[in-house]
Amino acid sequence: MPEEMKLFNGRPEDISDRLPREVRTYDLLDSLGIKYLRTDHERTDTMEECNEVDAILGVVICKNLFLCNKQKTSFYLLMMPGEKKFKTKELSAQIKSSRLSFANAEDMLKYLDIEPGSVSIMGLMNDKDHAVQLLIDEDVLKDEYLGCHPCVNTSSLKMRTEDIITRFLPAVGHDYKSVKLVGED
Repeated sequence: MPEEMKLFNGRPEDISDRLPREVRTYDLLDSLGIKYLRTDHERTDTMEECNEVDAILGVVICKNLFLCNKQKTSFYLLMMPGEKKFKTKELSAQIKSSRLSFANAEDMLKYLDIEPGSVSIMGLMNDKDHAVQLLIDEDVLKDEYLGCHPCVNTSSLKMRTEDIITRFLPAVGHDYKSVKLVGED
């Protein structure tokens, strides 16, 4: 991580070197009037690296998992606090879907236009067929703000959880199911 991560209001002034999926994220948030803070950083691949970004944003970036059933007929995006352990059995019982596993990179790209390491609720804007069900741990919903990537893992955003639930999700035609994950052995 660079020493000099800075916090910015809104989108980058120069978007010439940004990927189209990132620019589309800013375009949508701006069109919805959703205010957000942004920091740019080196690629983040681990929750430890995300914790450094969290400190700049003043928010905990969620752990975002892209899951599917064994038959690959149902896909789920799970948002949960980064410090919780993911227990497949615990989630499977709540959503009545057995044999959950991590979806592959091809499905991530197909449904969310996101690559591994960049999974984010923002990817739902690319799920035009509404093939992905959003699952949000109740602890994430309790926080005033949430942090996520703008479909790339070289920038991170902070925005009001309420704006995501009441403005972003309806705009992209998605709802969510609240789940309660303990994540303990």
